Amino acid sequence: RRQLVPAVLSMIVFTVVLGLGYGLLVTGIAQIPGLKDKADGSIVERNGRQVGSSLIGQAFVDRKGNAIPRYFQSRPSSAVGAAGDTDAGYDPTLSSGSNLGPSNPLLVGFIPGFNSVARNGSPSKRNPFASRDDPYCVPVDRKGEPVTSPTAGQRYKRTSDGEFVCDPNTVPQRVLAYRALNRLPARVEVPVDAVTASASGLDPDISVANARLQTKRVAGERGIPAARVRKLVDDHTSGRDLGIFGEKTVNVLELNVALDELAS
Repeated sequence: RRQLVPAVLSMIVFTVVLGLGYGLLVTGIAQIPGLKDKADGSIVERNGRQVGSSLIGQAFVDRKGNAIPRYFQSRPSSAVGAAGDTDAGYDPTLSSGSNLGPSNPLLVGFIPGFNSVARNGSPSKRNPFASRDDPYCVPVDRKGEPVTSPTAGQRYKRTSDGEFVCDPNTVPQRVLAYRALNRLPARVEVPVDAVTASASGLDPDISVANARLQTKRVAGERGIPAARVRKLVDDHTSGRDLGIFGEKTVNVLELNVALDELAS
């Protein structure tokens, strides 16, 4: 009895202090002005409606998964939901990266057994899926799954013109899509964050270089001066952590909300 009573009392005291009191204390501190917004999830609102969190990225695409040109586009995401969900990623319950290595054909577009590009830069004749505009094509089967080890009798998905449909998730394909969306010539280098996913798949920011390359397209789609859009990009650019770590970034959601507010 001398041991049981203290043990029970200790359990009750520590349950109240640590299980209830500590939680209430932390919650109370989190509601202090200046901390409340972050503690509540850094929710972004527009016209009184919640449109997302500045801490979690989201895709700005239509129902078919196509990029909406009037919005700045986030970096790719590998946090893709189950079948039937959008392929744009950013599912907060499936935070993850692709975990593909730098030589993986699903990432770099090189198919084992084929030379994707000849030494002179033209498509290799040994790669039957390549074209002059798309020398790194990784074909997909009729279900849309990439085929990196072609076998005899393999059936592929084709366009109405008979061209092979290429896996859109390789870096070379993303580069082509990025240049096409932003009407960039082939000589323009594409920022790495525009064609690769983050480790979490939920990165809310893009690089300044990425944002600036999208500025002309967004301004044209909205019919506003490019200088005004560039000013918004500058206004929503965050500095390096502690002034020295990392790179300057632009929050995509906050920037797009600011753009919408220009027209309201």
